[in-house]
Amino acid sequence: MATTSPVREAEGEILKWEKAKELEEEEAAAARASMREEAPNCSTAVPSPRRKAWNEGPVEVKLELHLLQSRWALWFFKNDRSRAWQDNLHLVTKFDTVEDFWAMYSHIQLASKLSSGCDYALFKDGIEPMWEDARNKRGGRWLVSLAKQQRHIELDRLWLETLLCLIGESFEEYSREVCGAVINIRTKGDKIAVWTREAENQTGVLYIGRVYKERLGLSIKTIIGYQAHADTATKSNTLAKNKFVV
Repeated sequence: MATTSPVREAEGEILKWEKAKELEEEEAAAARASMREEAPNCSTAVPSPRRKAWNEGPVEVKLELHLLQSRWALWFFKNDRSRAWQDNLHLVTKFDTVEDFWAMYSHIQLASKLSSGCDYALFKDGIEPMWEDARNKRGGRWLVSLAKQQRHIELDRLWLETLLCLIGESFEEYSREVCGAVINIRTKGDKIAVWTREAENQTGVLYIGRVYKERLGLSIKTIIGYQAHADTATKSNTLAKNKFVV
């Protein structure tokens, strides 16, 4: 039975903390206003709660961080045909808490705003987003292909849900099979893929595919396929055969 992920729990904790902080600031402002009204002609200024706290030393605000089970790295790719492929791939940041994930996500450009030829990739720390990486080369990917008109309607939602599936370890014991995910922004149609480490692990691959399809909210009629990297690397994406479908 599925339980609430630490990602979802942390969102509520962050909101509680923010509301408490806002309430504290409102109370401090009210106190200062009350002091001014009661003693408008007083020659000795009454220190504000903030100044008083400053004089007494720094006040530590403790926000409990929610550790993720894995450390993740965000990569950005921008196609420049004058440069080697690997030179177009850049590491953006790494994180291992829910709070750092949301800080990262809120400061980067939405996928739907990227120019054609750009990619985002989120992979477990230590795994590079390329077929040649030792932890990828025996694996494959669940591929979701989108029509052009879906970019401004569903793309950002689907990509965010993909990210939450990864960092929330949504695939139970098979989450260890997940390497990362990639979103490709292309003129003909965007693509989102979840990469796994072992294409021959049929049980794990199919479980990941079913859970992923359900989390994306795709209809039963929508079919997504799993392609082995070994097959995709020797053929174009349109010619690569699906090893599994859900």
